[in-house]
Amino acid sequence: MLRQRKQLQDETVSKEHVEGSENAQASAQTTSVWPVLAALEAIVGPILLTVLAAYLRLYGLEKNPYVVWDEAHFGKFGSQYLKHEYYHDVHPPLGKMLCGLSEYLAGFNGSIENFNFESGSRYPVAFHYALVRWYGSWFGTLVVPVCYFTCKQMGYSLLTTYLISLMCCLELSYISLSKFILLDSSLLFFTATTLYCLAKLHSLRNREFSTRWIGWLCTTGVSIGCVCSVKWVGLFVTTLVGLYTTLELWLKFWSPSFKLHRYAKSWVYRVAGLIVLPFLVYLIFFKIHFGLLYKPGSGTGSLSSLYQASMQDTDVGNYPRNLAIGSKVTIRSQGKSPNLLHSHPSRYPAGSEQHQVTTYGFKDANNNFVVRPARTQRNYGPFIQDGDAVRLQHELTGANLHSHAIHAHVSDRYWEVSGYGDETVGDAKDDWVVEIVEQLHSGNKSYAATENGPEFYNTVHPLTTTFKLRHKVLGCYLATTGESYPTWGFKQGEVVCRPDTKLPFDRSTLWNVEMHENDDLAVESDYVYPSPRFLVDFFMVQHGMLASNNALVPDVHKHDEIASFWWQWPFALVGLRMCSWGPHVTKYYLLSHPFTTWFSTACLGGFVLLAVRLLLLWQRQQLALSADQLWKLTICGAVPFAGWLLHYFPFIVMGRVTYVHHYMPALYFAMYVAGFVVEYVAGSSRARYAVYGVLYALVGYLFWYFSPLCLGMAGRASEYAYLNWLPGWNIAK
Repeated sequence: MLRQRKQLQDETVSKEHVEGSENAQASAQTTSVWPVLAALEAIVGPILLTVLAAYLRLYGLEKNPYVVWDEAHFGKFGSQYLKHEYYHDVHPPLGKMLCGLSEYLAGFNGSIENFNFESGSRYPVAFHYALVRWYGSWFGTLVVPVCYFTCKQMGYSLLTTYLISLMCCLELSYISLSKFILLDSSLLFFTATTLYCLAKLHSLRNREFSTRWIGWLCTTGVSIGCVCSVKWVGLFVTTLVGLYTTLELWLKFWSPSFKLHRYAKSWVYRVAGLIVLPFLVYLIFFKIHFGLLYKPGSGTGSLSSLYQASMQDTDVGNYPRNLAIGSKVTIRSQGKSPNLLHSHPSRYPAGSEQHQVTTYGFKDANNNFVVRPARTQRNYGPFIQDGDAVRLQHELTGANLHSHAIHAHVSDRYWEVSGYGDETVGDAKDDWVVEIVEQLHSGNKSYAATENGPEFYNTVHPLTTTFKLRHKVLGCYLATTGESYPTWGFKQGEVVCRPDTKLPFDRSTLWNVEMHENDDLAVESDYVYPSPRFLVDFFMVQHGMLASNNALVPDVHKHDEIASFWWQWPFALVGLRMCSWGPHVTKYYLLSHPFTTWFSTACLGGFVLLAVRLLLLWQRQQLALSADQLWKLTICGAVPFAGWLLHYFPFIVMGRVTYVHHYMPALYFAMYVAGFVVEYVAGSSRARYAVYGVLYALVGYLFWYFSPLCLGMAGRASEYAYLNWLPGWNIAK
């Protein structure tokens, strides 16, 4: 008995490693200092860290007066809000609205003659680029105090808190990304605030339904909504919160004090705070996005036709109200590639080798089709009706929209759609039957009162009629898949002929006429289009973003010098040149802190070994842990490790092109795992001060050594050859 008790004592994780309650956390952090010093540290510590972070991130913002790296995208998108011109991008709008706000605060009105944020171009004198960067840099700066308070909230020791905060403060890549007009700093900031909110909810887990708990639940929901509104990468930290919440609810279900009404209440509060509220925040930012961009712009082609008709200075909508044989039209998909039906002289490299048919997000003459009589129908009324068969002839190539029993090129379970023949060459496979799905009434109430009866409901109208096109021979429907063609198809959206699923949210087979010209038909001047439907436009834009993301795949025929692979990131094997590398420009090189990266990666492996060891001890009944100790292991070890895995693993499986900066959110979580492993190993031994001292020194020294990468390298790149530690670092090559 004594031997077994001794064995349990030896193997049990000490409370100094795994304290759980808030009181135990405060006690562990103040045992070695006087209460007055502890209170002073809680004020002075985060201030000093913030000042250091601000100095490093705000230093030298004016040194490079050129458009650096992705400033070409996000600086330009920010200016669109000031010009109120609509654009399309693969990311949600919040980060770019913040870029636009920075430009507005810097006195920019969105317009400088001949300046369009072209990569590498020099900023005009009238554009205060350093001030714009200055505003954006504060997001990167504030990540550091948020990190500090997160460590405190989780219950790390004071030594570990400063180790993690110092790694975050001196992280080379975070400093580099904070210096320019980019989305990464705001993404990392809201990722950090979401983790902090999760830690706060954890500390209040025994005060469920209290005012503070509800307040922090709602704050977590807002933070989730914000991080997802910057980039969809925010869904990864959202999943982390979801996994933690699932664990909480699972434990509550098996609790001896389980009560059904209280358990149901737990679900209701969490669903409202962590699902409904974030979605509403995400929705609100898109509402603001649409409200600010009320003029046509480069991305207007990704919007619904009705939305375009409602825009200021629009060229959409002044058309005859009824389609007829001979009408020239453009046709917009309402599905997963919500762009315009498109064709061009280029042909498929295999299959039929006929003209390609795609969807395209920009307006040009290759989107124009002419409504012609079908091969199988000769008698028509004055206007195109529900059930009529028509032939759609591409205006420029003269080829007819066609399908046949040849497999599609990307989604090969469906049939290919092509451009075939001409006015005389063709067959019944050129014919498509119009099936009207929905009619919308005019926004003019007096005009809408006249829109009734079969003549209105059975006639195809531009913009307000939603219809399907059924192939006359095969019986399949013209549809989009959300996939993109490879380079030979210019990465435009795939169009196929497929069965109609008739699922309630599947709009892939739905189309509407957008542009309509017919010299034989008059325009009705008193017609007013119905107001656009926000949710329809919202989901259409989500489909468009998804399709654009799916198109970001590596091009096997083109070498991308700055792209990298997922297996290179945890070992800092590669970096990224952010700008021109000539001697006349201050250069910045995106590389994560070598020691922080290598050490945190080693600690990730160490955490796995530690977790396996603890599980084996528990299985052998050689480990006794209290509930508080288990929660400490969860919040300080398992949660950061899961956060790292969630932010890293998706880039292994996804097919899109990847870059070094995609690892930066994962690195943030890896720092916490490193801190946990060090704290567990060092424990309360006398050597822990030496261990932490060495780690502080390595983090600080290697930051100083590599600081030119993030603070700016002037002169010739060859002067920095001493920084080329690894073959993949092309700093001085």
